[in-house]
Amino acid sequence: MDPKAWAGVEALLESYIDVRPDDCAVVLYTSDSCESAAWVSAALELRGIECRRAWMAPLQDDGFRDRLSKSLPELPLRARLVVLSFEKDTMSHTAALAEALSVYDKDRYVVFRAISSCESLFSTALHRSPATLSARNTAVLERLMHAKRLHILTRSGSDLEVSIDSTRHRWISNRGMARPGGVVVLPAGEVATFPAAIDGTFVADFAFNVNAITDQDARLQKHPVRVAVSGGRATSYECDDGVVSRFLDECFETQCAVNVGELGFGTNDSVREPIAMNSHINERRPGIHLGFGQHNQAPGVVGYQCAIHLDLIARGGLVWVDDDETPLDLENISPSGASHPVITRDEDVFSPSELEVDDCCGIMTSDGLRAFRPPKCGDAP
Repeated sequence: MDPKAWAGVEALLESYIDVRPDDCAVVLYTSDSCESAAWVSAALELRGIECRRAWMAPLQDDGFRDRLSKSLPELPLRARLVVLSFEKDTMSHTAALAEALSVYDKDRYVVFRAISSCESLFSTALHRSPATLSARNTAVLERLMHAKRLHILTRSGSDLEVSIDSTRHRWISNRGMARPGGVVVLPAGEVATFPAAIDGTFVADFAFNVNAITDQDARLQKHPVRVAVSGGRATSYECDDGVVSRFLDECFETQCAVNVGELGFGTNDSVREPIAMNSHINERRPGIHLGFGQHNQAPGVVGYQCAIHLDLIARGGLVWVDDDETPLDLENISPSGASHPVITRDEDVFSPSELEVDDCCGIMTSDGLRAFRPPKCGDAP
């Protein structure tokens, strides 16, 4: 095992979970993530911590509720319950897990759900602590939450004019912080919102992340994608790689997928180079990303739903805020010492059944790009 990956396992237990000797841990995993589950189980057992395991099939598994029930401790809980789940391409059985945990006092359990489970999750993405990510996210939010206008440039050629309406559109801050009775989605390290207006050119020179199961190489550094954005929509796009171009065609042909549903800012500076796997790890890279298709707001706020969410990710970026002459440099964020704002949402992954309360980046499909229920496309966002 790569020592860096083992260090990430240790960081998960110590920095993220703050594991305690009397904890009871339940590890859930799909077959594609059995290695991740084995590493974490071994680390728990080396600490003498009780560890129970339950396998799950992704998306559809008639026997999962029974296996989950048998793996959970009986009432009353005598210690803290820590639930960890590991999946590569999906975020499955959200309703079943919530139902099973509803019998426990919310102050007595924590849940960590890892999407994009692979060695890079541990060797790279978990090497920044939640405290560090929270301070970095706070620094970004301090500059942007009260902004009206943003001007964004990237060295790859992006040039965007953005309007922000924080009174209408909520901010998301994914920072990996444990919350009793809550769900922490990993990997962490992102701030995002919905752009009230956005126009210009966006060049993604890092990677993509799409809410569909795909073997397409997600890296874009050799073949950047250039998108013209007008009125909050992608009006044209190009890439000199034929395979990527066909992939983009399939994505953007989906109803409402040309809408810009997210303006995102990666903050996890342990992520430096893209990985080939379609993953949230790439999305956490410090820089700008635009999410096309499904938005990250509550239903009714934006006026459409979409079956797809395609994140196109650029390295770095300079963000000029209103009339401030000093830009926010996403490659060099100085962590804030202030408290993290309390009015943001924490996570950016949802299940189809929770579309009305969560948002846009969960990978939920077993059938190509038809990820969620049939969309209803309204007027311009």
